[in-house]
Amino acid sequence: MVALMRLLIFGLIALTVLYLAISWYSRSVRRRKMERDWEEAGRPGDRNTYIETGMAQYEQSLRKRLIWLVYIVPVVTVVVIIYLTNFM
Repeated sequence: MVALMRLLIFGLIALTVLYLAISWYSRSVRRRKMERDWEEAGRPGDRNTYIETGMAQYEQSLRKRLIWLVYIVPVVTVVVIIYLTNFM
């Protein structure tokens, strides 16, 4: 039981670090792309407003939600392995 708790605690810490790194990287790539689009298109208006509006749209995007698979896939995999090992 102690080994399982240790696996859960350290596993969730590792997954959280991985999630934060992927999330940060994805946001920085999106912001960089928006800045590049702004420069290439020569858009009128405020650059910061354009970027903040785009980042608000990114927060609601599918890509942002798919990053949660970092938690879901490993946890489901471990649960399936434990089930198959113990009950099959």
